[in-house]
Amino acid sequence: MLQPNRPITPVSFDADERLRWVERVARLMDSQFRLPGTQFRFGLDPLLGLVPVVGDLSTLAVSGALLMTMMRHGASGAVVVRMALNILLDTVIGAIPILGNVFDFAYKSNERNVALLRRHYAEGRHGGSGKGLVALLVVGFLVVFGLVAWGTIAVLRWAWHYFDAQPMATDWAGTLREAGGHLAGLLAT
Repeated sequence: MLQPNRPITPVSFDADERLRWVERVARLMDSQFRLPGTQFRFGLDPLLGLVPVVGDLSTLAVSGALLMTMMRHGASGAVVVRMALNILLDTVIGAIPILGNVFDFAYKSNERNVALLRRHYAEGRHGGSGKGLVALLVVGFLVVFGLVAWGTIAVLRWAWHYFDAQPMATDWAGTLREAGGHLAGLLAT
């Protein structure tokens, strides 16, 4: 027997187990650990970011999974765009050597996104679908992933050719004789 369509009562953020899971993972990625003797907190995101390419891509994948979960649980299009921009900013700047590592310790995109979703729930505006936006974001993340992979391959190829073209000294005595010859030539002039 068919049941009449009853309005679904919205579940609060804290009552939904999947949203609490999102919050726990965001905390793990952004602020799980505390630097002893300080109030400074950090998570796995900046630690994984220390591993070139693989670390950045893994944190992008986790952030993308969190975003997809939040989208399935009522984030509106405007909130999802802001969340995606947080992730994009974290990914792009986080991929820059040294500067990106420092940035990853300070910028906590996953926790920012959870705060956006909490605010969205508090305003009672959750309930959107966002399926078209999901497809667009998946394509966008694939493009970013491809660009990071392409850039990594380009840098590795350049480094390979650079070091392949540079003669490497195999014995120290020959290197010292060569350096001495250059020094004698400089002193003679």
